[in-house]
Amino acid sequence: MAEDNNQQDSQGGSQDKPQLQFSLQRIYVKDISFESPNAPSVFQQPFKPKVGLDLDTTSQSVGEDLYEVVVKVTAQVSNNEDGATAFLVEVEQAGLFRISGLAGDQLDHTLGAFCPNVLFPYARECIDSLVGRGSFPPLMLAPVNFEAMYAQKKQRTAQASETTQ
Repeated sequence: MAEDNNQQDSQGGSQDKPQLQFSLQRIYVKDISFESPNAPSVFQQPFKPKVGLDLDTTSQSVGEDLYEVVVKVTAQVSNNEDGATAFLVEVEQAGLFRISGLAGDQLDHTLGAFCPNVLFPYARECIDSLVGRGSFPPLMLAPVNFEAMYAQKKQRTAQASETTQ
């Protein structure tokens, strides 16, 4: 068995490349907010919700091979009857990820698309819980395609750099 490993090493095997490691260290809520500015009057009329949703992701290095990724979800729900805000909920769901063996575009893609996919279900559950505590019907957010969001963000960045040149 030792001979097999030595043969791999001499033929340019896995010893030349840094080994890929990915682990989730912690998931936590970084910021949370729920407001119902028009309660209790909002409960005294038929509720026909209109949902406005804003979604963003950020990431930063917080140590050697340790990265914080944050998914920020803001939902503002107004009543179509009178346009008054029924509630506003905002959650910043964060996670600490240990990632080694990736660099450049691969690391950027992992932080911008894969990690947010891991965090989003936690953000959805947190928002649903807050909305329920506010005595509103559940706000079940649809799954999000973070791959597409990442691709759009990269395309906007590329276009912006072309226009400044």
